[in-house]
Amino acid sequence: MEDEIINRVASSKLVVFDLEDFYPKGKRILFDIKDWLYEGFVLREKDFRILVKEHNWSQYQDAFIALTCTTDAIVPDWAYMLLTLQLEPYTKKTVLGNLESLEASLYQNIIANLDVTAYIDNPIIIKGCSKKPVPSSAYIMITNKLKPVAKSIMFGEACSAVPLYKRR
Repeated sequence: MEDEIINRVASSKLVVFDLEDFYPKGKRILFDIKDWLYEGFVLREKDFRILVKEHNWSQYQDAFIALTCTTDAIVPDWAYMLLTLQLEPYTKKTVLGNLESLEASLYQNIIANLDVTAYIDNPIIIKGCSKKPVPSSAYIMITNKLKPVAKSIMFGEACSAVPLYKRR
């Protein structure tokens, strides 16, 4: 008589939490204003306002935008504010920074609004590898969110998880 192989992970109360499952769908765009500046460094208000007025903002429909300037120009805050006002009717979200800060901001909103009742008193493994650009800060945020309700928290895959927290 052969011994039956039993998948103890599948039969356990272990809950796998995959941040990738919460990845918001939508195009990410890095909007670099350096090309809107005189010689890439000087913001001339009149010229800038003309560019803002004539730009086709509808091309950003349902996109996530990270506003930045990749030169060492000193850009006044009002310039980013003006761009944000133009983008607002079209975009899902606009932030100041790079694409990583955009992803962090998206996950901050998602995790802040996450209902964690399904995770109460369960051992949780936060899945590590992802194919989408999940920022490292999202792992910190979800750990803080789950700790008050989790029985335990691990990181990685069920076959090679790293234990992080166990309630006493």
